[in-house]
Amino acid sequence: MARVKNRPPATARKGVAYLLPSLMTAGNLFCGFMAVLQIIQGSLLQASDDSAWIQHYQTSLLWILGAFIFDMLDGRVARLGGHESAFGREFDSLADVISFGIAPALLVFKIVLAELPARLGWMIAFVYLVCGAMRLARFNTLALHPEPANRTKDFSGFPIPAAAGLVASVTLLLLKYYESERIIGNFKYVLAALLLFLSFMMFSKVSYPSFKTIDWRSQRPVPRMLLIVATLALVVQTYQYSLAILFCGYLMYGFIRPKLSRRLRSGIEEEKTRSGF
Repeated sequence: MARVKNRPPATARKGVAYLLPSLMTAGNLFCGFMAVLQIIQGSLLQASDDSAWIQHYQTSLLWILGAFIFDMLDGRVARLGGHESAFGREFDSLADVISFGIAPALLVFKIVLAELPARLGWMIAFVYLVCGAMRLARFNTLALHPEPANRTKDFSGFPIPAAAGLVASVTLLLLKYYESERIIGNFKYVLAALLLFLSFMMFSKVSYPSFKTIDWRSQRPVPRMLLIVATLALVVQTYQYSLAILFCGYLMYGFIRPKLSRRLRSGIEEEKTRSGF
């Protein structure tokens, strides 16, 4: 049999399959690091009454949303390559603590919580951070010892990347709304309540689809692809408004999900129902 030329050896392919998910996680961590830097720079300008502080906060929000994209990609790439590992799971959780725990908590603290009396602000920020870290630890523990009830690929409680995405998108919306005034009005206190509520939701028993079992194939691929492209284009053009709507919709979906029929839920979540896929 003729040997196929220029084909990479099996060890090289396996190395790439292990490396790509880690690169995605590193991208997640980099975005979280850049978000924290932008928050620090914005806070220094805010203290000096420089009106450019709001631009740094807006940039930090975009970095947090970028981390959310990398977080979605790393798991997807690992599953496609068939190389999900304990190392990747731990690395991902460490990156999530920075990008979706410290960065959103620090951002909300600088914008609104620092104004609250009696150290209440930093306590709220820390509650969100510790709830997020404990949720990630619980997720990793359940992954090591899976039970039948945990094999549905659903999240028990609101996932921390979505929580950070919701905080970031709502903050981005507020910054856009008050952009001309260069100061955020009383609506900023919504962020404090939102942070506490999400802290509770991360440890709640509300079930959320993880979308890890999405079947991207379709009998009508062209219309579906056009719909996806059109939706993405609309989100990109209106991200300062649409992202907040999308994340809020995902949060509310957990409450209405049990009341939906199984057929309707399957249609919304696009779950795989055939074995071997």
